Amino acid sequence: MSAVLMLDTHAISALVKGRANELSATLEHRPFCMSVITEAELRFGLARRPVNADLRSIIENLLLATDIRAWTSACAARYGQLRTELETLGKPLAPMDLLIATHALAEDCTLVSADRAFAHVPGLKLFDWTAASPD
Repeated sequence: MSAVLMLDTHAISALVKGRANELSATLEHRPFCMSVITEAELRFGLARRPVNADLRSIIENLLLATDIRAWTSACAARYGQLRTELETLGKPLAPMDLLIATHALAEDCTLVSADRAFAHVPGLKLFDWTAASPD
């Protein structure tokens, strides 16, 4: 498992809503980040439907305090390879999930997600925050 954990959108949502106490405790001792793609999904969620001011503030503060990794040319190169590989296997991912998985691979991060679809991604290091503690 990579030393750096990359949180997916659902993991962040659970943290913000106080539904991931074990993950929160893990993050106190491990470096973590998020993809700019995840930031985009969070901002879409804020724009799409009204949320209470407290939740909006929590999300905005989390975004300010988190290492948000930029999408790079290395990510784009890895994306092309991964998308082709998954389509050949007959295991395509949803577009945003594919971008996030690619980003975790390109950054050599362990993706923190409870989404089983990511298990089909060759070479992706995963930590299912709902199942167990990371190494």
